[in-house]
Amino acid sequence: MLSAAVAGSVFTSPPPASILAAIRAIGQGNPGGVLVVVKNYTGDRLNFGLSVERAKAEGIKVDMVIIGEDCALASIDKTAGRRGLCGTVLIHKIAGALAEKGYSLDKISNIVRNVTTKMGTMGLSLTPCSVPGSGPSFHLGTDEMELGLGIHGEAGVKRMKLLSAKEAIKEVLDHLTNPQTETHLLLEKGDSVAVMINNLGGTSVLELNIVAKEVIAYLEAKGVLVDRAYCGTYMTSLEMAGISITVLRLDTTLKDCLDSLTNAPAWKQPLLTPNQKDRRTPDVMKVKTSSAANVMSSAHIENFISLPQETADLVYDIVQNVSEALLAAEQHLNSLDTQAGDGDCGSTLARGARAILDQLGPKEKPSLPVGCPALLAAALANIAENVMGGSSGALYSLFLTAASSPLQTGTEAKDWCVALQTGIQAMMKYGGAEPGQRTMLDPLHAAATNFSAQLTQTNGISAFASAAQAAETAAQNTAQMKAQAGRASYVNSDILNQPDAGAVAVTIWMKAIAAKLL
Repeated sequence: MLSAAVAGSVFTSPPPASILAAIRAIGQGNPGGVLVVVKNYTGDRLNFGLSVERAKAEGIKVDMVIIGEDCALASIDKTAGRRGLCGTVLIHKIAGALAEKGYSLDKISNIVRNVTTKMGTMGLSLTPCSVPGSGPSFHLGTDEMELGLGIHGEAGVKRMKLLSAKEAIKEVLDHLTNPQTETHLLLEKGDSVAVMINNLGGTSVLELNIVAKEVIAYLEAKGVLVDRAYCGTYMTSLEMAGISITVLRLDTTLKDCLDSLTNAPAWKQPLLTPNQKDRRTPDVMKVKTSSAANVMSSAHIENFISLPQETADLVYDIVQNVSEALLAAEQHLNSLDTQAGDGDCGSTLARGARAILDQLGPKEKPSLPVGCPALLAAALANIAENVMGGSSGALYSLFLTAASSPLQTGTEAKDWCVALQTGIQAMMKYGGAEPGQRTMLDPLHAAATNFSAQLTQTNGISAFASAAQAAETAAQNTAQMKAQAGRASYVNSDILNQPDAGAVAVTIWMKAIAAKLL
């Protein structure tokens, strides 16, 4: 006897004649019979049920299972009952695998009906779906989310303000497993589960993977073993920007069914480590961050020039003032950066500034080596590298690392000028930009040139104050420059009418230094 074939509801309430024709086509020449999988919607139950009864009357061996794994309902006092959602896809895969293994129709039906009691699904959306021929059935504000919605445009059970991915997933899974609701999925510590993170239509791959990470983290924190994870587009609702999460309690038979090979193009096998049957989240890699004392080889640190206490206190005040100035300018710099970048220049520098303040320590016993300029520059470079990230973090780390070398053997004004020039050369060498291309190099180059010239005419403090002013003028001039490096070079020059954010940031910290020197 041939194994049972598996059919399913593809359209919403299709005509019974079409369904019957499909059952006939599948059932002909297949004495094993036909299993019809139907999502629990009234129209589907009626139309598929009518077709199944007609097929039985024609002598076709057929059975129908109704899938209703929706966990959104707070009670079971609903005539329509629990809706069939993306868990139906898992049912299709399991039933199909059982049919391939030669199970009888009756046995497949019984197993599948039992599986529906071991799964739950919840949806979450930022927009309703687009219903062909009519408008959306509900509306959401730009700061709202809908919890527990259906795939046909039905509104959900709860409307919430926009949450982070972590908070939103907690809301979904808390509801899905809430024992105070009649439709919850019972999950206990040690349970083995499969999870399906489904794109409802308008969600990006990046967003799906963020959600997948949060789903797995939530379940593993509860002691649940996520042995299979599926993430992709399985059951959509036209243009809906949202996701659904299905959780299925597994046993050995269900694992084998899910792992069975298939040529269905939309089925994505979970990625597993070679020779590993079940997926496991690897332990978090611990990165040993360098402290201020070991950012350089300790072999020659003892030979670095140190500052007298009064000067070291001044350096402490300068570092603190620079950090506070960058924090205060965060929103202004972000606003400037929206024209040509990601709009995060201020936030990136603010992250570094907060980290510096956190590590600075009290003035009486600072944690950063403010009494040793070379070591301080290296420590600040380390913070820029590990905390700021992105291009800005790399550039500032290069700048400070290179600048630390001249300060190992001298701390006079001329040494600071050489340090500034050396840092600029490192940025140009590895970053590829040059002065005149509308970047942070423009104020830095102007400052270094002015600083060097002024040192021949006046003292170091006055020379640096003049250099800071030259930097500010150069930064403002970037508003009229054509961008030839960085993200701004990809932007239409006609809309670049504000100074470069990175250039303005340079003037902020240079002026903050000058303010403490004067």
